[in-house]
Amino acid sequence: MPVISRFLGIVITMLWNDHAPPHFHAKYGEYEITVDILTGVVRGAFPKRALRLVLEWYELHRDELLVD
Repeated sequence: MPVISRFLGIVITMLWNDHAPPHFHAKYGEYEITVDILTGVVRGAFPKRALRLVLEWYELHRDELLVD
């Protein structure tokens, strides 16, 4: 899966032709989540601090993610 961002041990990936709804994947160690780009709904499990960082990153890059 193509990496679109990497920070503090968190890896964000996204496939352009993946299943609906539009989403991205985040991985941190053995944890993995998906985040719906339109709603911000998170599926999966992440440590609290890492989840806050991913959601902050999502808010900063939401418009770019919608274009992707």
